[in-house]
Amino acid sequence: MLTDEEFWVERVDPHRLHDLRRRILRADNPEVPVADPRDEESTALHFAGLLGDRLVVCASFYPSISPRDESLMTYQLRYMATDVDVQGRGYGATVMAFAEAELRAEGAQQLWANGRDTALGFYRATGWDVIEGSEHLSPETRLPHHVIVKDLTEVPR
Repeated sequence: MLTDEEFWVERVDPHRLHDLRRRILRADNPEVPVADPRDEESTALHFAGLLGDRLVVCASFYPSISPRDESLMTYQLRYMATDVDVQGRGYGATVMAFAEAELRAEGAQQLWANGRDTALGFYRATGWDVIEGSEHLSPETRLPHHVIVKDLTEVPR
């Protein structure tokens, strides 16, 4: 059995994330696309959390316009997923902290996402704010979501 010390985060090619995206976010439906048209852009950043050689967390970030303040350099988070059997072990938060440090180094000032309502506890615990009145059904999954944002200009504690 692998220990938490054998977990690490790295930037990866987006194609490595497709299997986890499909299994966790698209109910393992092989007919549903899991590639974003922006995946191949040089400004997109893709992160994998690895437990041993197993990819257990994925997150992708794309330059975008902020829903809160268009003057800020903003990235949109998409396809954040943690494999079911390792949820709640802090791996998602570790990937998020690593990604935020990398994004700050790229000059990002804010993040935003359409967060699934079932994951809002995770996002709040990692410093994201839910925009009140932003509830909506995702056109891709038909699941309830809210728009969430995170300010990266504050120094993390």
